[in-house]
Amino acid sequence: MMAKPRYMAVQGAALIVGTVLLLVGVLGFIPGVTSDLDHLGWFSHQSQARLFGLFVVSIAHNIVNLVIGALGLVMARTYALARAYFLGSGVLYLAVWIYGLATARPWGWLTFALGVVMIILGLTLAGQHDPTKRRRRVRA
Repeated sequence: MMAKPRYMAVQGAALIVGTVLLLVGVLGFIPGVTSDLDHLGWFSHQSQARLFGLFVVSIAHNIVNLVIGALGLVMARTYALARAYFLGSGVLYLAVWIYGLATARPWGWLTFALGVVMIILGLTLAGQHDPTKRRRRVRA
């Protein structure tokens, strides 16, 4: 008899995504990993710092990644919370991206892609039912 998996796919993905976002948030403050750290601004349009020399990062951006990463680790505890994490965070990243477009201070296509991927993960990995809830039997 096979043992029940401890985590559903959506929970495992929340742990992975949360860990990666926490790591990216921390790395955004580390000299050497982030170039021009002395020019790190509060917001992306004020910042010249680049993570891995490629991605513009700011204090706000790093904090958002830290908070959403930590939420991923906390919310991976249950199926329903992990699903809510992906859907809520995905909507948040898309809202930030749209706000950036509207104010001519875009956070970039990476923010858009992250939002879309998180929503897709929340919809596809979570399936259509919560396996922790009891199902009612339909009598014919």
